Amino acid sequence: MKRLEARHWTFIGLFLTIGITMLLNFRLDIPVSDRTRVLYDYIEQLPSGSTLIVSFDHEASSVPEIRPIALSILRHAFKKGHKLIGVALLAEGTLIGYRLMRQTAEEYGRVYGADYVYLGFRPQYIAAILSMGKSIRETYPQDYRGNDYDSLPMLRGIENYSDIAGVLSIADGSLTTHWIEYGRGRFDIPVAAGVTAAMVTTYDPYVASGQLDAMVGGLRGAAEYEQLIAREGGGIRGMLAQSSAHVYVVVLIIIGNIIHFASRRRRAA
Repeated sequence: MKRLEARHWTFIGLFLTIGITMLLNFRLDIPVSDRTRVLYDYIEQLPSGSTLIVSFDHEASSVPEIRPIALSILRHAFKKGHKLIGVALLAEGTLIGYRLMRQTAEEYGRVYGADYVYLGFRPQYIAAILSMGKSIRETYPQDYRGNDYDSLPMLRGIENYSDIAGVLSIADGSLTTHWIEYGRGRFDIPVAAGVTAAMVTTYDPYVASGQLDAMVGGLRGAAEYEQLIAREGGGIRGMLAQSSAHVYVVVLIIIGNIIHFASRRRRAA
């Protein structure tokens, strides 16, 4: 049997640290940022029954971070009684978005066709955004399940963005900018976003300028949102695992420096 090296013990220690922390279920006190509260207030203050478009603009590789963000926003929207239309600007996000919407709808007893619908993916995202501004029916003659647009009770009377309260873009890249430039810029529809932590600095200028109405970013944002809706999920658990790993790394750095300076002192002596 191969002898375990220092790096092996390091990874074993990391595994044990995260595992014990998760089993003990420590509670993190995560202050809610103004950025997250703005999005919460935006959905909270909409009249009950408002119709929102939720666009899943991400790839499958970002699901571990995107999922808790999307679930917290969807849960809040369904809890408030809003009606949701699901679309996807990237093909990879299509099935993921459908499953997330269906899961959340079942939690709150929402009925497909009456409380939410999923229209799915259309290629050429800029063309799709502009086309929906003219006619959602013509852009999506059928929904993701193959139902005719006019056969779904919720969609009756919804023709274009004039009948939509806002767009929620769940993104891991730059696609939210297209909603801002072509959705808000041309049709003046409000746009909010749930994005990965890496994209927060990209969209901060849009928030500051008022072009992006609100934004939640990364696992930290998901954890904050879960606290606001009083529903623990992957955000809080992810932050717990991430925080324990960070503490572990800091402790290793301290121990490493102690060993290093102690060794130098012995060599000097």
